[in-house]
Amino acid sequence: MKPREIVLEQIHHRETRPVPYTLGFEGDVADRLDAHYGSKAWRDGLKPFLKGTGVVSTMKRLPTDRAGVERDPYGTLWRMDRRPWHLETPALPKASFDGYRWPKPEEFFADAAGIAKAQQFVAAERGDYFITAGLGWGLFETSWGIRGFENALMDAAAEPEFYEELLDRITDQFAAYIEFTLRTLPDMDAIMFGDDWGDQRGVLLGPERWRRFLKPRWARLYQAVHERGKLVISHCCGSIVDILPDVIEIGLDVLESVQPEARGMNPYGLKKAWGDKLAFWGCLGSQSTIPFGTPASIKAEVARLRREMGKGGGYILAPAKALQPETPTANAAAVVEAFTEE
Repeated sequence: MKPREIVLEQIHHRETRPVPYTLGFEGDVADRLDAHYGSKAWRDGLKPFLKGTGVVSTMKRLPTDRAGVERDPYGTLWRMDRRPWHLETPALPKASFDGYRWPKPEEFFADAAGIAKAQQFVAAERGDYFITAGLGWGLFETSWGIRGFENALMDAAAEPEFYEELLDRITDQFAAYIEFTLRTLPDMDAIMFGDDWGDQRGVLLGPERWRRFLKPRWARLYQAVHERGKLVISHCCGSIVDILPDVIEIGLDVLESVQPEARGMNPYGLKKAWGDKLAFWGCLGSQSTIPFGTPASIKAEVARLRREMGKGGGYILAPAKALQPETPTANAAAVVEAFTEE
């Protein structure tokens, strides 16, 4: 089978050999591996199964007259010259739309050259690879990107009517993003959403507020994707074990990231509880196994993930995060070798 067929089999909960994987690198990790192996030849051993593109960017930002500071179409200022980059001044400092200009969905669309490039990419790659079309940040992240993180959490508790209107406006935009993506890239396989609902402890809004504010709106968006015969993938960090039945109910096909260090997110427990209803992508600990394990323990954990998470399908192997700059070179090499040995 071609890589695309292998991924589709896994998403549809049918076991495959090999188990598909993805592996990314941040900072100087790949350069250090070049030195470790004495050349870049190791890169040729990484087999792509999924490839991504897109014609919408909810994370679009433009330079300002301040060095290192960029402004998004909502009007929020972001400090981009540090790691991690962060929100500096929210577009809406108060819970009111009075005098505020709401951006049009088209302001987040790619230009004609970007659309053509994405279309050419899909046409060239889809026969062999599973193609995702990403949008960037999701509803919750966009809400706090407009209001500021603390303000958004306070809105959900103290200004629920305003927060509902804010989310309705954002959801309408996302419906337009989906329609535009499906119209311009009809041959891609899945929409790749991203919305970090959790931290290490649990759902940031709390399960009940998540169900009130986010569940019905994501249900609408997932349905729009499924109605066009495409799959729904969502990136989400942290612990969302308390709402996994809900995301399954509204139609999520694949949960990406799966940080095993977060509460209740042990991948083997998730597999046992929901592995027949939801596919998992990730699961190799970026806060534990990868930076602090030994090469031998890393290879053993990768083998276990393949064996247990891949049983009966429903799994794409990956680190919870791309290999981070603090990853020891020997451990990064162990990940590469474990991923490519099958």
